[in-house]
Amino acid sequence: MRSSATTPDSYVENLPADRRAAIGAVRDVIRAHLPNGYEETIGSGMIVYTVSLARYPNAPKKQPLWYAALAAQKSYNSLYLMSAYGSKDHARRLRDGFERSGKKLDMGKACIRFQSADDLDLDVIGELIASVSVDQWIAIFEASRRKPKKSSRANG
Repeated sequence: MRSSATTPDSYVENLPADRRAAIGAVRDVIRAHLPNGYEETIGSGMIVYTVSLARYPNAPKKQPLWYAALAAQKSYNSLYLMSAYGSKDHARRLRDGFERSGKKLDMGKACIRFQSADDLDLDVIGELIASVSVDQWIAIFEASRRKPKKSSRANG
């Protein structure tokens, strides 16, 4: 379900009622916990939370750096938590939080698939969203793109 909405509000308003409830509830959690400096906008037909080019002009392809995204797909809803992809600690915290709450985590690399907000541990989602400032996210992103240094072990 690719949207042609131009604002996050219109994205949510144009969804069917069940999708509007699910996406709206998760959006509310993200917005309540989002650290200062991130911007909510539309990108690639979904709601995205980004670091602007004004704040991080060295972003790849001169596109704002995504931190999180929210979308209604054809068969499910998606929450993209880029920090869970860029940080092993965040991925572990997410898995552990879902396990503690008894919720099933249906996740790819950064995409959490869900039908309703009840499928998610919204407390863990909120904690993860709140835990990374813009400066920290830029540092995590840059560290994830660095090539590991080759070992300088001498043969002998």
